[in-house]
Amino acid sequence: QVQLAESGGGLVQPGGSLTLSCAASGIIFEAYVMGWYRQAPGKQRELVAAITSSVSTNYADSVKGRFTISRDNGKNTLYLQMNILKPEDTAVYYCNAHRSTAWGTVNDYWGQGTQVTVSS
Repeated sequence: QVQLAESGGGLVQPGGSLTLSCAASGIIFEAYVMGWYRQAPGKQRELVAAITSSVSTNYADSVKGRFTISRDNGKNTLYLQMNILKPEDTAVYYCNAHRSTAWGTVNDYWGQGTQVTVSS
């Protein structure tokens, strides 16, 4: 059974920092592209950052220079270091594991989400 368990969310003041973690089980972690998505009230879920098994990264323009995604394949854990947080970063943050194989199989798993609120 695949489980993606996010942690680290909470309430933080503007300009503050938080680190999110996602512990994965039930998958071959290093075979998956891992990503963080977020969904604010009334908005669609959007990609925040993604990281491949070869540690190639991709960021949404809105978080470039402020957020850093990383992974520890030995611990099956994904991280998102968030600095200089803004009120518009307020959202539920979701961990995603994605794999597409050469023969057309697609595996896509989601965590339950963790709330991040940036407010004074």
